[in-house]
Amino acid sequence: MWEYIIKRVVTEGEYIAESGATVRAAAQHFGVSKSTVHKDVTERLEEIDPGLYEEVKKILSINLSERHIRGGMATKNKYAMLRHTTEGVTGGVE
Repeated sequence: MWEYIIKRVVTEGEYIAESGATVRAAAQHFGVSKSTVHKDVTERLEEIDPGLYEEVKKILSINLSERHIRGGMATKNKYAMLRHTTEGVTGGVE
């Protein structure tokens, strides 16, 4: 495996382990695709650093189990914001 890939994989794994970041957040932080981060931390990291892989695996499992809650909160906030911005337009009358 190329040296730069090994460094990237370990850096991504450490970032997720320290911050509890999602794959999407890590991808944005490092400027790579979600697919790249996911492959790095679920396949390549296991070969490079099994201990770090186990830590990251736990965090990804937590993120997966909380995903539906985050989505629901985002939807709730979206419609609350829309309701707030349209009240000024209609004068509060629906």
